[in-house]
Amino acid sequence: MRVLSEGFRLEFLVDYGTFLAKSVTVVAALLVVVSGMVAIASKPKRGAHGFLEVTKLNDKFQEMKEMLEYHVMDKHSLKARHKSEKKEEKARDKAMAKKVKAGELPEARKKHLYVLDFNGDIRASAVDSLRQAISGLLQVADADNDEVVVKLESGGGMVHSYGLASAQLQRIKDHGLKLTVCVDKVAASGGYMMACVADKIVASPFAVLGSIGVVAQIPNVHRLLKKNDIDVEVLTAGEFKRTLTVFGENTDKGRQKFIKDLEDTHVLFKEFVNEHRPVVDIEKVATGDVWFGRRALDVKLVDELVTSDAYLMQACKEATVYEIKFVERKSIPEKLGLAASVGVEGAIERAWGRLTARHSL
Repeated sequence: MRVLSEGFRLEFLVDYGTFLAKSVTVVAALLVVVSGMVAIASKPKRGAHGFLEVTKLNDKFQEMKEMLEYHVMDKHSLKARHKSEKKEEKARDKAMAKKVKAGELPEARKKHLYVLDFNGDIRASAVDSLRQAISGLLQVADADNDEVVVKLESGGGMVHSYGLASAQLQRIKDHGLKLTVCVDKVAASGGYMMACVADKIVASPFAVLGSIGVVAQIPNVHRLLKKNDIDVEVLTAGEFKRTLTVFGENTDKGRQKFIKDLEDTHVLFKEFVNEHRPVVDIEKVATGDVWFGRRALDVKLVDELVTSDAYLMQACKEATVYEIKFVERKSIPEKLGLAASVGVEGAIERAWGRLTARHSL
């Protein structure tokens, strides 16, 4: 009887333990589902094509600072610094409240600074993400108080593509916001067309700027084809529908028209730069030449020599700084690696486009 009793108790404990484990598993699963639903509901909805990713740079820099302080400072010094910083912050808040009360400030909040990135290729393909980010921030930015900073890197490209990119930056100006462009490496040709829209251009000491000119190069294989008894007929309706071609025989008349169009594009480019930066001697700088940052400052292509990092870290002391990026949704094939092959095809297309582009900045 004792053996049976102990066996029964053991079986009961095993059954109870199994039941308890199942119950815990079910409850945990329910908690995961509920917390997931709450997280999804609390996050901003993401569109079918993409979403805005917002990073508060003040917090990012503060975390970096605190991590280093923790490792390099003793406990007493660290405590004293935190106390001093809180005192300074309290004094700044008090001063701001005083200005608001006196009517010197329209609202009791820090200036907001919005940071956008533009890394340009020959087709200025990043303009699609840029326009989305601008459309988002224009709905919340305060024209009287806020600023937009664009970290710009581009060596230029197609005229119409960079014309659109420049027009996107003009939207910021039209909204009444202050626009600053930061150039760490290069803003040349079409890149400088974008930069000159800004109220202020800052660049690193050896950034490349300028190249206010227009270029076009078209290979022609007509003689090679003719040598091999291959005829190519180019049929057009309209006197100047096609001026220079890759396969057909080019004429002096077509060549002269092409050069005339090239020169007219250059005139438009110079007028655009002169309109937005009247301080420059446009005839001096519109030769197609480039200047490094220090020399660019001399000819007034830029207003200040400073890196984007230094500019933004200083801004964080006086403003709340948000970095905004529009993230495009990737399809399943792209996630599985198709994007790599598309990238190769795109590189070939861009290389050919550079050779055959009608006009490039």
